[in-house]
Amino acid sequence: MIRTILIPVLALLGVLFGVYTVVQGSKPPVASLPVSEPPKAPYTAFVAGSGLIETNTQNTAVGTPTAGVVTRVAVVVGALVKKGDVLFEIEARQLEAEFEVRKAKLAAAKASVDRLHSLPRAEEIPPAEAKVVEAASLLEDSRSQLAFWERITDKRAITEDDLSKRRFAVAAAEARLKEAQASLELIKAGAWKSDLLVAEAQVAQAEAEVKSTLIEMDRRIVRSPIDGQVLQVNIRAGEFAQAGPLTIPLMMMGSVTPLHVRVDIDENEAWRVSAGAKAVGYLRGNKSISTPLTFVRFEPYVVPKRSLTGESTERVDTRVLQVIYSFDRGTMPLYVGQQMDAYVEAPPLESNATSPVVPEKK
Repeated sequence: MIRTILIPVLALLGVLFGVYTVVQGSKPPVASLPVSEPPKAPYTAFVAGSGLIETNTQNTAVGTPTAGVVTRVAVVVGALVKKGDVLFEIEARQLEAEFEVRKAKLAAAKASVDRLHSLPRAEEIPPAEAKVVEAASLLEDSRSQLAFWERITDKRAITEDDLSKRRFAVAAAEARLKEAQASLELIKAGAWKSDLLVAEAQVAQAEAEVKSTLIEMDRRIVRSPIDGQVLQVNIRAGEFAQAGPLTIPLMMMGSVTPLHVRVDIDENEAWRVSAGAKAVGYLRGNKSISTPLTFVRFEPYVVPKRSLTGESTERVDTRVLQVIYSFDRGTMPLYVGQQMDAYVEAPPLESNATSPVVPEKK
């Protein structure tokens, strides 16, 4: 009974289920509504491009010339700063101690120069003159004794050795007198010019070392290179700031008045875009937010496309011409880093079907 009834029934149910599955699977899928309706170009003939909002200084990534621990962050995200304002500081205690040592060395070098310029000291001259007088007196005494011994006619009263001693004593007294006179002249002459040059060179060297330390200390204070707004702060007090190029910059800033938008134009349509052509930009995701764009410049180097819009016709190997436009943000909720859909007015394709004729050079 089970084999004759149940098995055929189950087979029939399986066939019906398979037919139902095939019918349901063959139905076309219901197209989902877009999250936001895309904007429509306001021009009859146009070139479309995907744009990225940036600052008019091209998003400056702030770094530090020397690595170290951050001791203070002086700005917050969104702060408006002027060129030269302090952004953050790196620890510089060792340099501060070295600065004090070099300042003391500079003070000692300057004192040495002042001492040489103050020579001769008035207090040193009288003792030197007294030594000259003393040496002159000793010379006269030695000469008188020699003359006394030479006047003795009886050669038996003196020996030749005693007479020689008196003569050597006169020569020694004359040498001491010359030495005392030379010392007096040296004191009165003041500092030697070469000594002054050496001392002044030491002052210059000490000043250069102090200046070098001040420069190194100032390099630990990172200042704003431009007038603009702080867009990102990726460093905190106590963290170690690395020098050199970084994947995530320590700070990001730029001038936001006015804003710029970098529009990627496909290389196949780049020839249709002309400087000064009318253009309008729509905020990605809200076509009601739009603004006219003012041409700034072409980036003369065509680059590989990096930001993809997701269209099925888009090729990864496409190269694009980047065109920079500016606009006034006003009260619109537009921010740096947002995407825009840009439309640039262009001549119809029919009017440019033939290539222009280039005249030959004669």
